Amino acid sequence: MLKAKTRWDVSNHHPDKADELINTMKVTPLVASLLINRGIETAEQADQFLNIEKHGFLDPFMLLGMDKTVKRINDAITNQEKILIFGDYDADGVSSTTVLLETLTSLGANADFYIPNRFTEGYGPNEMAFRHAHDEGFSLIITVDTGISAVNEAALAKELGVDLIITDHHEPGSVLPDAYAIIHPKQPDCQYPFKELAGVGVAFKLAHALLGKAPEHLLEIAAIGTIADLVPLHGENRLIARLGIQQLKRTERKGLKALLKAAGADGKDVNEETIGFAIGPRINAVGRLESADPAVHLLMSEDDNEAQSLAKDIDLLNKERQKIVSQITEEAIEQVESMYPIEENPVLVLAKEDWNPGVVGIVASRMVEKYYRPTIILCIDHGKGMAKGSARSIAGFDLFANLSTCRDILPHFGGHPMAAGMTLDIDDVDQLRQRLNALAAEKLTDKDFIPIKTIDAECTLSEITTDAIEEIGLLAPFGMSNPKPLFLLDSVQLGSMRKIGSDQTHLKLAVEQNHQQLDCIGFGFGHLHDHMAPLAKVSMVGELSINEWNNFRKPQFMIQDLAVNEWQLFDARGTRNLQKAIEKINDEKNVHIVFQKETLSMLEGTDLNILFLESGQAACDSDLKDKYVTFIDTPSSIEHLNALFAGARPDRIYAIFHQHTEHFFATIPTREHFKWYYGFLKQKGSFDLKKHAEALARHKGWSKETIDFMSQVFFDLEFATIENGIISVNHHPPKRDLAESTAYASKLQQLELENTLLYSSYQDLKTWFDERMKISSTLVNA
Repeated sequence: MLKAKTRWDVSNHHPDKADELINTMKVTPLVASLLINRGIETAEQADQFLNIEKHGFLDPFMLLGMDKTVKRINDAITNQEKILIFGDYDADGVSSTTVLLETLTSLGANADFYIPNRFTEGYGPNEMAFRHAHDEGFSLIITVDTGISAVNEAALAKELGVDLIITDHHEPGSVLPDAYAIIHPKQPDCQYPFKELAGVGVAFKLAHALLGKAPEHLLEIAAIGTIADLVPLHGENRLIARLGIQQLKRTERKGLKALLKAAGADGKDVNEETIGFAIGPRINAVGRLESADPAVHLLMSEDDNEAQSLAKDIDLLNKERQKIVSQITEEAIEQVESMYPIEENPVLVLAKEDWNPGVVGIVASRMVEKYYRPTIILCIDHGKGMAKGSARSIAGFDLFANLSTCRDILPHFGGHPMAAGMTLDIDDVDQLRQRLNALAAEKLTDKDFIPIKTIDAECTLSEITTDAIEEIGLLAPFGMSNPKPLFLLDSVQLGSMRKIGSDQTHLKLAVEQNHQQLDCIGFGFGHLHDHMAPLAKVSMVGELSINEWNNFRKPQFMIQDLAVNEWQLFDARGTRNLQKAIEKINDEKNVHIVFQKETLSMLEGTDLNILFLESGQAACDSDLKDKYVTFIDTPSSIEHLNALFAGARPDRIYAIFHQHTEHFFATIPTREHFKWYYGFLKQKGSFDLKKHAEALARHKGWSKETIDFMSQVFFDLEFATIENGIISVNHHPPKRDLAESTAYASKLQQLELENTLLYSSYQDLKTWFDERMKISSTLVNA
């Protein structure tokens, strides 16, 4: 067996619901099942989802406060009031700022932007920034992607005589700021049908209202914030993302072209992953390490040289961010391994001075990936006596709910079930760790610490075609609430397999099913090469893609997890270096079975888990059950080996069956051999084996061992006597069969054992063990 790293949760199949979609939407059963798994069950819903472009954008004036907001902004433009756009330092905030700034500038507004510094000002509106804006003559402040919690700052703005318009998408609290106007789809009494807009989506709707039409030229910017902020990609978010990606493929924005080039991305192949893994992280890196202003300047740049310079600087910042993340992650891992072992800490609370607060959220995510434990990463500031950080969780542990029980030591915290941010006194860090670990110990089981893979559908190899994969692309762009589909290939036959890559860390294999074949790639799965036996049936979870090479296109399966759900046989017979063979397959689950004392003496001093079984002795079920069994040498009889499987089913069998000496002949002498030899002895009367056996053997083309063996058989059957090496024939022997000879029976048994264990093919040996497994299983279940 080979156990999967994750728990596989296969979505239910609804053939009755799928039929409607198959017939009305003309999609394949595979795509129909994918739609149903996303809650899209009717033809109307499917049309809305698949053909989102034809349905267009919603009326922005359906958002509560939009009329009042547009009037106030237009008045400010007419009167040339100074307007300040107050944004956030992440990709959503940067793109929100860009969308609204470009819109206001195009309308002739006297507008500028301000993004707070993460390190000196923290998140969101603050008193210092508002007072500075007032001193600079700004009479209207518009927040984007922030502000819904700025109750005190709104009161300050009113006191200063500055009108504050808040546009945001974060969860509103029980008390809303007393602002001039609030544009937020989730605020009370707002009837806007779609509630899941990103911050840039709200800014885009404001731009829509101000311009009198959807600003299609800003869609590529809106798509960046929408995808990078991980909002659900359905409804208007899906429309923004899909149209924005199409525009990004042919973008003329100098800043975006420069950034794509710096990231090594080809504009023609841009998709949601380009934004999620290339553009978004680079824009985020600016605000994580420094001021986010250069990112806004990049997106708005109209000069090639400026754009290329900014893109280069931003790319360097991203590389620096990656180094910092790697360093902090290594230090966090060291803390876990030396101070807070996962066996005793179901929640990891890790803290250190000088950790960069701008990247702790990324580090927390890395730690969850490695250990699959809820993780909090805290930056210690001894000067202020405070710890500040971010948390990420796992399914089954609601971060927000559990942190809420610690409000007395968390003066500032917020978030949702899977992520949170917080500030607390340094002296309370240990108490927070103890409390959360106690809560987790009550609520989480061993099973909860195994990651879950949600699988969209099980499919056969015949269903995986280039046409089917292209049709799956109709569901793109993929993201939150519309994940890239995962598929299960269950118990497919393993064909060829090899390690690939310069460091051999990746795996390429081919699987077969009903005469169909499929190539599979597993990045980072090279270590499993030696854990899958020939002819194994493997089950795999992964994504489907199309491999294009020299204008030839064929399906390909990208492995994310893999399992072998049956026992496996690994054939190491015929190895010349026993010690090397054992070292190669040694594992903590391995039980090394030895039948011969000579072998046991050879292995003295090793740290192997050796089980010595003398003739007739059987192992306990617990010795072999779910273990890896290595047969170092051969037993005395087949029956001895059969007894091992009475109720025990190992996960793997490694067959070495080392022999200390070659058996002296490959086949047993025939009756004609015995007949000739007996006649020879009758003629001679007696024969000196010591002096003349070798000469006789050469004369007959036999081995001396053959002569000795037949002599022993005649002695067993009382056909002859042997004394001092001289064999004398009994002229009146009893009537007995050759099988009555102990030597002959032993040789037959030895021959059967060797043919079965040593000279059989891999498949025959596997079948032989399979039969024993079935017999033992029948006995156990009887």
